[in-house]
Amino acid sequence: MGRAQQVWQAYQWRRRRQLRIARALARRRDLAPIVDRTDLIRPGDILAFVTLRNEATRLPYFLQYYRALGVRHFLVVDNDSTDESGAFLAEQPDVSLWHTKASYRRARFGMDWMQALLMQHGHGHWCLTVDADELLVYPHLETRPLPALTAWLEDRGEVALGALMLDLFPQGPLNAVRYRPGQDPTEVLAWYDSASYTIQRKPETGALWIQGGPRSRMFLSERPERGPTLTKVPLVKWHWRYVYTNSTHAMLPRHLNLIYDTEGGEKLSGVLLHTKFLPEIAVKSAEEKSRRQHFGEPGDFDDYYDALTLAPDLWHPFASRYRGWRQLEAEGLMSRGEWG
Repeated sequence: MGRAQQVWQAYQWRRRRQLRIARALARRRDLAPIVDRTDLIRPGDILAFVTLRNEATRLPYFLQYYRALGVRHFLVVDNDSTDESGAFLAEQPDVSLWHTKASYRRARFGMDWMQALLMQHGHGHWCLTVDADELLVYPHLETRPLPALTAWLEDRGEVALGALMLDLFPQGPLNAVRYRPGQDPTEVLAWYDSASYTIQRKPETGALWIQGGPRSRMFLSERPERGPTLTKVPLVKWHWRYVYTNSTHAMLPRHLNLIYDTEGGEKLSGVLLHTKFLPEIAVKSAEEKSRRQHFGEPGDFDDYYDALTLAPDLWHPFASRYRGWRQLEAEGLMSRGEWG
């Protein structure tokens, strides 16, 4: 690539980042504050940023889990929930809550709202951007909470941690298990696929692109290119100039996507346990199909949602039972790198 082309490409990426920031500033008007406790945020606090809809079942354990890891404040956008999510969150002393009836799709699938809050409140903090059905696991988390992890990363000049999103599922039909609010979801979603993943590097962004897992295996085997993207960058030492370009799968500036070692070693990485397949999935899938707020063109995934409404059995004899981070590392799904 010649010098002139490099300069032009750098300009294009910078312009794309500026447009993402401008979109977020415009979409900030979608958000109506319900409870704003951001004055409680202190320097050095680890923050969590979440967009959700109808997650009252997951929220008790979600908050408990991340509080135990060291998150000090949750900044949540409630996209017009019809359950008790908003009322529950408003009562939590470490939660700031915004409400919106605006289109999730038109807000770049919620990322414009997250971007606006990250710019306003996240600058200078380690920020965890996750969905309510994602639980971050990393090596030694039982003895080294997030402040220890982020301090270690900073000492090595790292500003981000990458993670593989790992779909968990039960043995048997999805609606055959029972889950109660506050329960550890891995008690009922105890299985995952440990193999059959594909990986490539996107040359334009430098981001890793991993696909596979039970959704690709069961519903998209004839269209693997439509399989879910499983690579994420959920934990970042935020700067107001940073942007997520596609959910939390990739970022700008592009160097933030280098969450892997390019010289033959392994960087520390984590796993996002994805608890999508709780028994409520059938009802939620029917709703998502009708709302048309999901990724892709409307109608592209109708067959997928129809299949989920039937509560299929995703289990197979070669599935792995979840037993903690050490097993995930042994199977090559995460790495402790030099973390020890």
